[in-house]
Amino acid sequence: MKPTHVVSRRRFAGMVAGLSLALCALPGAVQAAKVGDAAPAFSAVDSNGKAVSLAQYKGKYVVLEWHNHGCPYVKKHYGSGNLPKLQKEWTGKGVIWLAVVSSAPGKEGHVDGPTANANMKQAGAAPTAVLLDPKGELGKLYGAKTTPHMFIVNPQGTLIYGGAIDDKPSTDAGDIATAKNYVTQALTEAMANKPVSVPTTPPYGCSVKY
Repeated sequence: MKPTHVVSRRRFAGMVAGLSLALCALPGAVQAAKVGDAAPAFSAVDSNGKAVSLAQYKGKYVVLEWHNHGCPYVKKHYGSGNLPKLQKEWTGKGVIWLAVVSSAPGKEGHVDGPTANANMKQAGAAPTAVLLDPKGELGKLYGAKTTPHMFIVNPQGTLIYGGAIDDKPSTDAGDIATAKNYVTQALTEAMANKPVSVPTTPPYGCSVKY
């Protein structure tokens, strides 16, 4: 006769699977941001050593742009002047533009504050702030996959766009002139009190270097 305390392999596997599902369902489990839901709250330090939170921009549109100065796709949009132009245009209309650097130490794109500021100055860029995320916490909170990967939060705190900057997934700056810019489209529609016609798109670019 088998001892009563011995658990069969099949039963044990079932117990483990059930425990795993329970853990996944625990309140507070981190899930990537989803368009249509409340944008995940965050606090991060910017390139000037200042604390920045999403909450402080309540009532404003907020653009999150994942950034890696060494990525050819990022170079396309900065070297051509496209992203600096967008930043200046939309911040001039009251939009908050946050560039986020989630590259880990020792990996492509990782920078300290002074270097991030120098890179932006050299590019003629004008984000509201550059957020340093070396542990990748903010990037993983939003599910940022590429550089650039764009997100837009509306004044009510809802995530209304997530995806690519435009519909030309190439490193050729010549494609920008004929591209449909999804960020411009989403902001224009939302600010005119219209629903965002293309709320999600597949992001393109270099993988975020977590």
